[in-house]
Amino acid sequence: MIQDRIDSLAEEVVGEVASLWRRIDALAMANVRRVLGAYSAARVSDFHLRGSTGYGYGDAGRKVLETVYADIFGAESALVRPQIVSGTHALALCLFGVLRPGEELITVQGKPYDTLEAVIAGEAGSLADFGVKYTRMEALPDGSPDLKALFRALDRKPRVLLLQRSGGYAWRRGLSVTDLRSVVDLVKGKSPDTVVVVDNCYGEFVEVLEPPAVGADLCAGSLIKNPGGGIAPTGGYVAGRSKLVSLAANRLTAPGLGEAVGATEGFLRLFFQGVFLAPHFVAEALKGAVFAARFFERLGFEVLPRFDEPRSDIVQGIRLGSAAKLLSFCGAVQAMSPVDAHARPEGGALPGYRDQVVMAAGTFV
Repeated sequence: MIQDRIDSLAEEVVGEVASLWRRIDALAMANVRRVLGAYSAARVSDFHLRGSTGYGYGDAGRKVLETVYADIFGAESALVRPQIVSGTHALALCLFGVLRPGEELITVQGKPYDTLEAVIAGEAGSLADFGVKYTRMEALPDGSPDLKALFRALDRKPRVLLLQRSGGYAWRRGLSVTDLRSVVDLVKGKSPDTVVVVDNCYGEFVEVLEPPAVGADLCAGSLIKNPGGGIAPTGGYVAGRSKLVSLAANRLTAPGLGEAVGATEGFLRLFFQGVFLAPHFVAEALKGAVFAARFFERLGFEVLPRFDEPRSDIVQGIRLGSAAKLLSFCGAVQAMSPVDAHARPEGGALPGYRDQVVMAAGTFV
């Protein structure tokens, strides 16, 4: 009987979100055209899918992949590598590449998530350990940056402003590309040399433009999220102004080597195929998020964003209200997954996080 009621509610919700799903389909088509245009312009061929071994000198496929990414992201250049292990790692490359001792980093959306906070103000090896000054500014009640406070802070000519596109683990809305444009325009109008770095995780292909296309100097993310299309087994990227991307590359390898090295054997085909598939799979994730938002709202739960609100990332917040309900929810997701459906998710320690973390991850990657 309960299952019948759930099925009936799900059918009603599908009807309610149908028009929103059609808009998402249109978004996916626009982004597919963007990706195909980049592939065509770069003259991608079968030869480029093979990869390299050893040092990776002269890797033509790697060079073309990075040309494709730069085109897709509206950037001057890009760094796309299997040696980048996570989105946090990609952002660390940007921050350590650009910042020098005594310079200032500003964040404007409150406390960064745990792994990024450790990079900025952790212990041995953090930016703070190298003498970088850090100013954390709180967001406004609606989750948006406090532009008036930021305008005043720009009097100090900070070296880097770090923005997070996704709401992430916090209960706040993300930043749309339009929001990012407003912040970039403010920063560049008062402090042109301040480098705007965007944490783009979970935001790729959610809109028709990416941060560099609206003036961000650098953006970074993970290939096991949106741009990997669900098939990239590892990796990350940095995209933006060529000079700054080169600084990030020097942090990934070594000064003097930069982007010229880095073997890609076994990865390039999956990276090329993944970003080609990404617009479609991001659209499917958005459809699932819209459906979940309305379904759980109908059940009486608080959600963020609501099903009919604009989205800047694929993250859907559902306030379940207790650890027991969260574990039950994750258990249900795991049970309906293709891999490890028999497993039972439990909270546990995860490197870089202070709190226990539980994941339902019955996935292939």
